[in-house]
Amino acid sequence: MSNQRLEGRTALVTGAARGIGKAIALRLAREGAKVAVNYKTSEADAKQVVEAIGAAGGEALLVQANVCDVAESRGLVRRVADQWGRLDILVNNAGITRDRSLRKLTDEDWLSVIDNNLHSVYLCTTAAMPVMIEQRYGRIINISSYVGQAGNFGQANYAASKGGIIAFTKTAAIELAKFNITVNAIAPGFTLTDMLAKVAPEIQEQIKARIPMGRFGEPDEVAKVVVFVAADGDYITGQQINVNGGIYM
Repeated sequence: MSNQRLEGRTALVTGAARGIGKAIALRLAREGAKVAVNYKTSEADAKQVVEAIGAAGGEALLVQANVCDVAESRGLVRRVADQWGRLDILVNNAGITRDRSLRKLTDEDWLSVIDNNLHSVYLCTTAAMPVMIEQRYGRIINISSYVGQAGNFGQANYAASKGGIIAFTKTAAIELAKFNITVNAIAPGFTLTDMLAKVAPEIQEQIKARIPMGRFGEPDEVAKVVVFVAADGDYITGQQINVNGGIYM
């Protein structure tokens, strides 16, 4: 393990089985943090993340929980804190899409995305707060999206959830600053994940043409920013940090 900027720290990453969450978990571990890898249904993928961390000499904990369920989300945080005696870093990453234009969007599409993407951030953050307040230290990092800033056709539910994360982040940052807890949001642009892979190739090319840097982001490029905020962002709070190749400025 190299460059141990987070040695002695513990972290929980929600939705860490794949994509951006997986990259975040792996990079936090590379930097020396003990990492709790949360998943809802993708057990095999999550186990691979835990095994990869262990193979590289790190320490990881596999934790199944539905983070938009009140009891499960709070039980998740409690288990991590009990396992390691503290919780230093919370990365609220779990999220889903249910893309449809407003004319076709169902109530279920709306509620499921708000529940998974936004309500889960509230639940996990408020569960982690007592632990972080008691230890007088915490780094809460919420994964938002470019779509929450600029909107996107067919993603009213997703945009609302990710925009809500940014607004929640600012209020939480104000309230928790006095406890040496920072709260920030990272807003990725179009990133090479399973979510993007579902988009038709011709639409992907249209999207890419709108990005000044001319390419999609890599999950690890988001993970590097998470590590920076967790390790070096002592005086950064309430911010939205864009990792988007220039598509939104």
